Amino acid sequence: MSKADEIFIKNCRDIIDNGTWDTNLEVRPRWDDGTPAHTVKKFGIVNRYNLQEEFPILTLRRTAFKSCIDELLWIWQKKSNNIHDLGSHIWDSWADESGSIGKAYGYQLGVKHQYKEGMFDQVDRVLFDLKNNPASRRILTNIYNFQDLHEMGLYPCAYSMTFNVSGNVLNGILNQRSNDMLTANNWNVVQYSILLIMMAQVSGLVPGELVHVIADAHIYDRHIPLTEEVLKNEPKPAPKLIVDPDIKNFYDFTVDSFKLEGYEPNKFEHKIPVAI
Repeated sequence: MSKADEIFIKNCRDIIDNGTWDTNLEVRPRWDDGTPAHTVKKFGIVNRYNLQEEFPILTLRRTAFKSCIDELLWIWQKKSNNIHDLGSHIWDSWADESGSIGKAYGYQLGVKHQYKEGMFDQVDRVLFDLKNNPASRRILTNIYNFQDLHEMGLYPCAYSMTFNVSGNVLNGILNQRSNDMLTANNWNVVQYSILLIMMAQVSGLVPGELVHVIADAHIYDRHIPLTEEVLKNEPKPAPKLIVDPDIKNFYDFTVDSFKLEGYEPNKFEHKIPVAI
């Protein structure tokens, strides 16, 4: 069993069996038919993934590896807020007529700020510090910009990434205010594991541990039977991640720079509804 499967099973089982329902509260999300989308949740879940041991992708069901990376590069490398720069349609429901999701995600990472050393956006500041000041305890990004929230198509869910160097090992903490466990949990784990690996490689470091902190880890009411079905699948060993070793510049990575060897997830044919 892969560690990602083990953690996912533990989290989902705990949420379903011991979580708190919000059925007595007014909720913002709606299903396609207009019905309120209620959830059962656990507060304050913390998961740890050692990237030296294995790459944390689910085998219980397929996680769309290439699409995960495409969205990650859209946010962190292109620093885009327009869905026309994205290869999938996952953001379509939150975009306006021009394709913009407003001042969210990539937009926030691309805004430049003044530092003692000069002007940097958040991504380039991380890259600068990892190479020039690895002992710093201030290497982080935060895209939850309160003054711009009213101009965002969706408030950021995964909003902060903290990087920390121990010796020659790069570790990271992903902070997430909200996580839809069935649709997005492993998606985010895969993305930010890849990000940590990218940052480490171009900084001459070794990727270490990703710590995933989730404030509100939830499963939607209509996802319960689908989640139960996923949990019945037989977990398989984790695949091996292959990264192009020749890339030394963060902006040279592409989706094709990453490959999975031996990824044979269980089949899951159901379409998962998404609450908007």
